[in-house]
This record gives sequence, structure tokens and C-alpha cells, in this order.
Amino acid sequence: MRYTFDFTHSKMDSPSSSSSRQSLTPKEDIQWVPLTSHPLFATTTGTAAAATPPRNLLAWDGSSRLYYWDSNKQCLHRISIRLGDPEPTSVFASIPSKVLRADVDINFVVNNISINKNGTALFLSGSDGLCVIYLYGRANAKDNAIICRTVSVGSQIYFNENSVIRTLQVLWHPYSDSHLGVLSSDSVFRLFDLSSNVLQPEQEYYLQPVEPGRSRNASSICPVDFSFGGDHLWDRFSVFILFSDGLIYILCPIVPFGSVHKLESVLEIYSDAQTFGLKSTNQTAVSNSNFAISWLEATFPELNDEAIERDDLLTLKARPYALFDASLCLQGPLRKVHGGEDEYSAVRGTQCEGCAISFLYNIVSKDSILVTAWSGGQLQIDALADEIQPVWTVGSPPRLHVDSHDHILAVAMICESISGEIPVVKLDQPLDHTVWLGHPPPLLRLAIVDLALPRKMESGSKITMFADPLLPEKIYSVHDGGIDSILLHFLPFTSQSCGKDETLRTPSVHPLLSTRQADNSSPLCGFVTLSDAFGYSWIIGVTSMQECIVLEMKTWDSLLLSHVDVEKKSPGSEERKEGNTLDIISKELLSGPKVVLLPQASPNLRSVAADSIEGRSALHQYFKLFHENYVEYAHKVYFELKHHEPQLKRIIDDQNARLDAAEEKLLKVEEKQLGLDDRIGHAINAHSLLEQRLQHLRNLPGAHKKPLSRAEREFKSELDNFTGIELDALRTSIDTLRARLKRFTQSPRAKVLNQQRQMSGKNYVRDVQISQLKSSLAKLSLVNNENSKKVKLVESVLKSQESSK
Repeated sequence: MRYTFDFTHSKMDSPSSSSSRQSLTPKEDIQWVPLTSHPLFATTTGTAAAATPPRNLLAWDGSSRLYYWDSNKQCLHRISIRLGDPEPTSVFASIPSKVLRADVDINFVVNNISINKNGTALFLSGSDGLCVIYLYGRANAKDNAIICRTVSVGSQIYFNENSVIRTLQVLWHPYSDSHLGVLSSDSVFRLFDLSSNVLQPEQEYYLQPVEPGRSRNASSICPVDFSFGGDHLWDRFSVFILFSDGLIYILCPIVPFGSVHKLESVLEIYSDAQTFGLKSTNQTAVSNSNFAISWLEATFPELNDEAIERDDLLTLKARPYALFDASLCLQGPLRKVHGGEDEYSAVRGTQCEGCAISFLYNIVSKDSILVTAWSGGQLQIDALADEIQPVWTVGSPPRLHVDSHDHILAVAMICESISGEIPVVKLDQPLDHTVWLGHPPPLLRLAIVDLALPRKMESGSKITMFADPLLPEKIYSVHDGGIDSILLHFLPFTSQSCGKDETLRTPSVHPLLSTRQADNSSPLCGFVTLSDAFGYSWIIGVTSMQECIVLEMKTWDSLLLSHVDVEKKSPGSEERKEGNTLDIISKELLSGPKVVLLPQASPNLRSVAADSIEGRSALHQYFKLFHENYVEYAHKVYFELKHHEPQLKRIIDDQNARLDAAEEKLLKVEEKQLGLDDRIGHAINAHSLLEQRLQHLRNLPGAHKKPLSRAEREFKSELDNFTGIELDALRTSIDTLRARLKRFTQSPRAKVLNQQRQMSGKNYVRDVQISQLKSSLAKLSLVNNENSKKVKLVESVLKSQESSK
């Protein structure tokens, strides 16, 4: 803000100067009150707990104006707001607010409003109508309102008597202030250019997700939501479309005619196509990159114009263009990366219930995050594991509408999904082999978040999602029960883990606002996020009872890591202090007042009289130099210090709070120090006792004996088996034979038989048998004696070895 002062002599002031100062005062007195106390929200005129609550009736132009659609009065309220003034955390609104009325009757129920980037137009959408209000209109003194020009968009397509087509989602294009994207129930995505034709679309894309030769349930091929891509490579020319079965498709490239894009971004994808596409060994990749290069050169002719210096260009304007014999492919469905457990399947999570109802695309540095909300109350969070490349279907010519000079005015094409098998992408293999081959990028599953909402069997929960304006990792989900905050702690490409073994943290869910009470519920009918240049953010919500809610969000410390690297803290502390000082006080003030060169003094300056014309002229000139050099600088210092006073106060309060917390922690550590010393002393005493016991055990007799080796243990086991089994059996058999022989020799029958055999002449046979038995007994006794000697010898050797050890 620049202030100009006119310093003249007091006697020379004129009435015109005083009247000019009075003209700076406002014509009407404006009163600033907290937004929650604004008369518009103080009187509850809404209807409580509607059966199908509106999605969003709040909009913010990004600077100082808040818009609210009053369904009861059928008008738009424009509220001037002030962020962080007088307190850094306050949101004040001006009284009275402006009332904007359409110049035509709004004969449908408005469910959603949204404002374009430059704040000149706002659309009102509902199931039965879509119109755009231009916010700068003519004043009407009759009812103290501003009458704004209002046009109906696509009335011949969507809202005529013979049509049953409904609009599913309406969004402003992020790179154009006059283009509106509409997804309808007839599976057609249309792009309207409000600056040329509000009845007929500029571009039409008929979505055909069913592959040839395959059939799917009719309810699963209905689109439900879409989102434009962000500022990243080919994402800026992409449209993401969600179907009711949870499958996501991509249309790329789509660019509004006449939209403005950064030269640096276009050059990045242009060089990428030339580097990785044309130099590929795969003919399919070369063909796809040739299509992309020709499309870029025709859409942005400055890329091929060597006469224009690219250093002088900052932006490029898109020209109307479409390939003559090729239509865009409906890339998809996007599949998740194969993790080695399940089959290569679609993105639908096994833990999700119901059908997909809403979709959010969010860009975080290099990560493209896709969030799908299910009617069962779950959020499915995925990330694109590869970059998007444009894909065309050759042989499917588009329909073109051209003027008399062959300039394209409108284009329409049928977009079919890619047929054929999609290659499996695994987590442990690189993704370079899929570059420019026409395959849709795979999805990396990050998490599935259950919001634990009450189950509704009829239609399920209604969930809408928004991204935080300052912290892209934070997502807000708005549903019938209130507002929840989902914070992503891990992203595949931008996040850095603290250690190799650190486990990945799951997203944290924090309930911010609950509108559900014991008796009834007052759902939100308006939601918007605000932010200022100092890093503060707020959530503004309006309930169906027309009550305003303001929530201050703390953003900067949401993703701080819990650990602190002591070694790396000291070198960067001075840089951080210096950076904070430069952020608080501008460089212009730190450099001091501007040095103004004084004119060379004339030799006769002292001889000039003070009340003469020359003297007054010289005095006025020196006074003007003094004013430019010091007075303006003093005013700048005053106003800037006055402006930064609340911020400095908050920084000082935060530092004092952190200092108090640190002192409390130090006191707790000092209290625990005595206990730690006692525990350390007990541990040392226990350690000494254990060492003494170990020394006593080492002094025992058997402690010095060495254990047997493996061969010795095997030999001992064999001897034990021989001693316990074979030797005992041999001794038993010998004793049995001896007893049988003794009984036989002493029995009288044996003597009679012996005599009869001797008398019969056959005594020599019995004698031979007896001699054989005797010889066998002798041999057995010898073997027994030898075995006994061996056993005794082995036992003596073992005993001697044990005694020597």
C-alpha cells in the first residue's frame, strides 16, 4: 500500500485541498463484526434437517469477498471479509452486505455454487438447472440490490421438456475463466465456452467404458463425478472421471480453446516427448509420441516458431485443434500396482461398501493423489505410480464444426476404452517399460480410511471432499455428521523417511465439527476454506439453520517430524533466524531510506534572501527532498510495523508458550533424575553380585573338564549299546546252555539212553555231538572272557581320560 502526501506551506493551503481530503472518506459507514455475529447468519431462517441437504452454497473469491446463496430469498449475498485483523486469528465481516439478484427468475433448487478464478462470474447448479451470474452488474435503488446479468448454460441439452438428462458435476476449468466443464447422466463430458456460446458446448466427449466383446452391469457404467488435473506434466491437460463401481478413467489431452498456459510447463512435456518417445525402440511409443508432438505444435504454434524469442514469452495461448483421423482414448480403468498377493485387479478396495459417490484430485509436489468416497463411509486414497501420456485411437475421426475460414469452433468425439490386456506392474520392477506405450498409469494404494459414519440403507452417506489451500497433504471430508480432517503422513515420492526400518504411518483422521445431536441434526449446506498470506487458514461452515461456524486451523506444524537431529540443528539455526526476520520486516525497510542526491549549491546561495522567490524555491526544493528521503520512509515504517504488530505478538506468545513447555519438561527431567540415579546404582550392585556368582561357579571341580568331542560321544554310545544289550544277551545264552547241559548229564534217562546207544553200536554219534557242544562252550567262554577284558580296558581308559581332564 502506497501513501502520498502533499507538504506545502500552511499559509498556501486552499479550499480545494481540504475538499480533496474530505472526498477520501467513505460515503457510508461500514461496521466490522465477527463473521459468526453477522446479521445474515444471526437470524435462523433455514429449514432444519432437510432430507437431501444442498452440497455447498458458499464461495470465496480468494481475497476479500464471501458469497452465500440464500435459498429462501432467492438472492446472492456478497460479504466483505477481513482476515487476521484486528487479531491474527479473527475473521471479521462488514455490515451491511451487498445483495445480488439475477435479472431472470431462478426456477430450480440450487445445490452448488462456485466462482471462477478472477472473481467475475459464479455458477448456480442444481438437478434441474444451471446458470451463470456475472457479478458486476447495475445497481437498483428500489430494493437496494445489484441486478446481475444471468445466462442459462446448456438449456437445450439438459433442461428442456423432452430431455431427462441430469447434470452430475459442474466445475470451472483451472486454466480458463470462461470455460465450464459439465458431466451429465448420459455419460457425456462437455466443455462450454461462456464467452462465445452458452447453449452449445465447445467440446463434447462421449464416454464408452465398455470394451468391445465384453458386458458389464448397466448400473456400474454410470459416471458420478470428475475432476480436472493439476499443474504437473500432462495432468494439466487431463480429466479424471469416476464411475459408480469405483473405476477411474482418464481423458488426455483436453485443453479449452483460448486458455493460457505457462511456457515452462508446455516446454517440459514437449521435451519429454522428444527425449523419451522418439528415441524409444518400440514403434508404438514412437507413434504415440509423434501424435503428442504434432498436437502440441499445432495447439501452441510458438513452439515451432524460431523467429520468436522464447525468453520473451511467459505464457502460451491454446489454439483450436484436433487430430483429423484420431479420437481420444478413454484410458482405463486404472489398475493398482501388483503387490504379489492378489491378482492384478481394479482399484476398488475390498473394505469399501456401497457405490462410489464423489472424487477428489489433489497434487502434492510430484504426487498425483486420487481420493474416492464410497457411500458406505470409506475413503479410498491412491496415488498415480507413473506419469500420464496422451493416447488417441487411430481410425476414429472426430466431428468438427468449422467456420467459413476453416477455423474450428467446436469438436465432438467418441472416446472408447483401450482394448487388449494391460501389462501387470509389480512393486519391485521399474515403470520405465510402460512409457509412451499407451497403457494407463497404475495406481499405488496408500490407504483406505473408514469415517465410521452411520449406515444408511437407502442411499448411503453423502460425502464431499476439499483440499486444504495451504497444506495439500490435508483433506477435508464434509458429510451429514460434520467435518473430518484426513492428514497424509506418507507419500510415495515426496516424503522422506527418518530411517530404513521406520514403518509407514497411516493417515490420521481428526473430527473437526459434529453437527449431529441426540435429537436431530443440522447438516452443513455451505463449506469453504480461507487462507491469508501469513500462513493462517480457517474453515467457514453454514448449517441448514443458517448458522455460521468459523474454525481456525493450525497448518504449519501438522507435518513436523517427531525426532530432532541434534547434529544438523546448529548450522541452520542462524539461517532460519535470518529468514524469519526477513519475512517479518521487508528488505526495503531494512535497507534504510533511499539516498537522494542533493543538487550542487550555487555560489550565490548565501546571498539569496529568505523571503525572495529564489529563496522560497530553494527552501521548497530542499523540503521536498527531505520529505522523499525521510518522511515517506518513516510513514512506511510506521504502517508496516502497525500491520505486523499482531503477527509479532502471536509469534512472541507462541515462543513464550514453547519456552514454558520446555521449562516444564526440564523440571520433570530433574525430578526423575534422582530416581534414575538410584536405579543405576541398584543395577551396578546387581551386576557385581552376578560377577561374584559367576566366579564361584568357575572354581567348581567339574567346571574345568572339557566336554567330549563328537567322535568320542559316538564311540561311547556304541560301547553303551554293546554293554547293555549284546553282552548281556551273550551271557544269558551261555548260562542257559550250561544249565541245559548240566540237567541233561545228570538225568537217569540220559544214562539209560547212553547205555542203549552204546549197546546198539551208535554211541559214536552221541559222542560227536557232545564233543561239538563242549568245543562250542569252550569257544563261547573264550569269547566271553575276551569281551569282558575289552570292556574293562575301555572303562579303564575312559576313567583315566576323565581323571586327566
